[in-house]
Amino acid sequence: MRKRRLVAWVAAPLAVGLLASGCGGGGGGAAEDGIVTVNHTEPENPLVPSNTTETGGGNVLKAMFSGLVSYDEKTSEPYNEVAESIDTTDNKVYKIKLKPGWTFHDGSPVTANSFVKAWNYAAYGPNGQSTTSFFEHIEGYDQVNPGGEDGEGPPPSAKEMSGLKVIDDLNFEVTLDAPFTTFPVMLGYTAFSPMPESFFADPKAFEEHPIGNGPFKFDSRQPNAFIKLTKYDQYAGKNKPQINGIEFRIYNELETAYQDLVSGNLDFVDQLPPSAMVGDKWKTDLQDRGEAKPILSNNALQVPLYDPKYQDPKVRQAISMAIDRKQITSTVFQNTYEPANGWVPGGVIPGYQDGGCGEFCEFNPEKAKQLLAEANFQGPVTITSNSDGGHKEWIEAICGQIKNNLGVDCVFNPVPTFAEFLKMHKENAHNGPFRFGWLGDYPAAETFLGKIYRTGASSNYMRYSSPEFDAAMDRADQAPTEEEANKLYGEAEKILARDMPSIPLWNQKASVGWSDRLEGATVTFDRNLNFETVKLKS
Repeated sequence: MRKRRLVAWVAAPLAVGLLASGCGGGGGGAAEDGIVTVNHTEPENPLVPSNTTETGGGNVLKAMFSGLVSYDEKTSEPYNEVAESIDTTDNKVYKIKLKPGWTFHDGSPVTANSFVKAWNYAAYGPNGQSTTSFFEHIEGYDQVNPGGEDGEGPPPSAKEMSGLKVIDDLNFEVTLDAPFTTFPVMLGYTAFSPMPESFFADPKAFEEHPIGNGPFKFDSRQPNAFIKLTKYDQYAGKNKPQINGIEFRIYNELETAYQDLVSGNLDFVDQLPPSAMVGDKWKTDLQDRGEAKPILSNNALQVPLYDPKYQDPKVRQAISMAIDRKQITSTVFQNTYEPANGWVPGGVIPGYQDGGCGEFCEFNPEKAKQLLAEANFQGPVTITSNSDGGHKEWIEAICGQIKNNLGVDCVFNPVPTFAEFLKMHKENAHNGPFRFGWLGDYPAAETFLGKIYRTGASSNYMRYSSPEFDAAMDRADQAPTEEEANKLYGEAEKILARDMPSIPLWNQKASVGWSDRLEGATVTFDRNLNFETVKLKS
């Protein structure tokens, strides 16, 4: 978390870290009183909800903003947060009523216009916001963004979507271009956050000091070092924070963050490094201060379809079948990941179709060699990833299997930072498969399919385009019930198995750890520490 949720964090096991001096990569110091310290990555963009689709910025914004709905920590089911009610009779027209008493961190009220104006800003093409495609279901989107996310095409014929209508301060109406059953579930994603009037008056000033309506407000930031938030005392949400604030510390190495955790200089790590998983070392280091639980996250290798070497699906299928997922998840990840057999992770969201990838996600080196020979692929295979997130071990393991099972050379191409890695996506700069980690923006199968593989989706770094897949997603989106929609999403997934634009690898568990300062530490479906309920021991 259209977007990337990785970019959609979301993405993959994250990078993290910070030097006490403020430069990424070193050890963290002691926390201030009442402040919880967590590992983090440098945000790609300024902290603006409509222009943030990766976890570096997204995790901070989740603490700073509250949307119309939030999600139950245990079931992932949505519940009304800022919304009093979200009503529809046809899954096309939604009447939304807000709860009174919500305010932004500058004291101004949260109104219906705060949502409508923010959504129009995000959707309007010339504003260049990365989450624009999240609003594509709203009537009039094509008029405000006829060029799509790439900005190509005619200029907009309107500045506001016709499907948004403010009724009064606490009520607004949303008309979609077609029925979309999943729409209410989406509304907890940060792209749909309300924005204060100060943002529209001076966006640049807002970037320097963002203002939200969530449980924590912006305090300070030092690039590549930290982002500090403090508790918002007037927060109107369901769960009032029990801590005074959060310090997101930027790390260049996951190992460094983990060592800071073990030594008591960090309170929470959202991804334990591979070294801590070997022999369950983390259990010795942390005792009962950690857990591994399924979350809305999976990992894959996206393949650059703009590279002629990889345009034959047999090449992509061959690479997939040459990978022994079970071996890597058991040895490198110590069973904290589960082998993927499809593009939608199982066990945490409704609608998962087990085995959606079919035979192409099964380890079969003989068939893999046959497919590669039919495609006349000579190699080499270059796999790219950011090097600041603990990815070296598993990529080298995959490369070893490709060499042994396909007889072609395979090398790991490390990129120093996550931000540089994302830049390569945008510039179509990859010359081989590249790591793609996806953290679901909201608990629905649709976010793992349409948000990545639709033509023009902002996390579609493969540049995959299939009218057949797009049409299948349209049918699923417009199904009258969630049950029917889930079946149709499964049909769309079968098209991905045939085309293989990416190679599913494994579904992630949240392998996290925390310090002995924390009490009641729990993890949300998107791998975040629940900052609203965690406490610091007296």
